[in-house]
Amino acid sequence: MSDATGQTDPAARFGLDAEQQMILDNADRFARNEFYHLSERMDAEEWWPEDVFPKIGDNGLFGITIPETYGGAGLDLVAAGLVLQGFARWNHAMALAWVAHDNLCANNIYRNGSEDQRRRYLPDLCAGRKIGALGLTEPGAGSDALGAMRTTARRDGGHYVLNGSKIYITNGPVADVLLIYAKTSRDKGTHGISAFIVEKGMPGFTVAQKLNKMGYRGSQTGELLFEDCRVPAENLVGGEDRGVAVVMSGLDLERAMIAPLCLGVAERALELSVDYAKTRRQFGKPIGSFQMVQSMLADMYVQVETARSLTYRVLAAAAPLEVGGGGRGDIHMLTAASVMYAAEAAHKVLDLAVQIHGGTGYIWESEINRLFRSTKLMEIGAGTTEVRKMIIAGELLKGMDR
Repeated sequence: MSDATGQTDPAARFGLDAEQQMILDNADRFARNEFYHLSERMDAEEWWPEDVFPKIGDNGLFGITIPETYGGAGLDLVAAGLVLQGFARWNHAMALAWVAHDNLCANNIYRNGSEDQRRRYLPDLCAGRKIGALGLTEPGAGSDALGAMRTTARRDGGHYVLNGSKIYITNGPVADVLLIYAKTSRDKGTHGISAFIVEKGMPGFTVAQKLNKMGYRGSQTGELLFEDCRVPAENLVGGEDRGVAVVMSGLDLERAMIAPLCLGVAERALELSVDYAKTRRQFGKPIGSFQMVQSMLADMYVQVETARSLTYRVLAAAAPLEVGGGGRGDIHMLTAASVMYAAEAAHKVLDLAVQIHGGTGYIWESEINRLFRSTKLMEIGAGTTEVRKMIIAGELLKGMDR
């Protein structure tokens, strides 16, 4: 962004340019109009509105980082993060379903899949005709998802036969296309893992159960079961025993993309709290006139703005990440830091927001309560806060040794 003299505006380096702001505003407007009104029922009933994904696809809001050749928008990770941020303001459960579909599944297939796989799966995923998911976590293998993986895949002629289970899988109960990790060479440990595209309806694949959650309730989460599930060999992604590269680069992108989800939730909580402070009256005046409430609003604002700065910086840094380039170095630290800070900031903001709302905020059906119940997941998913700290400290200590 330049001024009349052609010089770059220094402030623009720390914010969004006009095109990026338009992307955010468009996503915000679409989410407000199309699925804000669905959020209460989605939370109350863990209900999934089947017509929403095709609407998202029709409006060009899937496949953000995927080239137009495959039906995508041909933009970058920053644009994807802005769409997620806008969605999260109005329906965080739908935003979580969106990112699992668009980033964890579709973008992973684009980055790591063969040309045949891209052409077979990406057009339907980008159009919202098919729902995507990623299956990594297993029962008893949360933070050590790779080392403790028990799901196996063995070659049998023109197929691989998968056996095992996955749990806490976002979109699992409704997914049509799933990127599933399994061990193909047990003796190689974490370096014997491969990735496979599994389709709903393949023999031996079932949804064992849909899980009932505290927050993000409208986002469907489940346990998946593979019992002699036969997957065509052409659905192997990235080569046999090459799954670690797929996982690690994908995890860094996932962490970078969780931060804007936290940011959108925190922004909405601040907006609701300011409105409430202006309209709620006690002792004959709006509660926003009391210094203690003003102090809480100021703290919330600082948390939101600092999270915004780190979120945008890390999205830009992660955007050019090459396949196999994640899982180490500065980008590994940065993505861990962004999601760690954004998740903790959202938690702090929502805690203060409930305090400002008082008894209203404690009622289950209120929007602020719905937002409050969402915050803990972001301190657990894609590596807990404690794992994020280990990543940061480990990379810092490696740097000292060099």
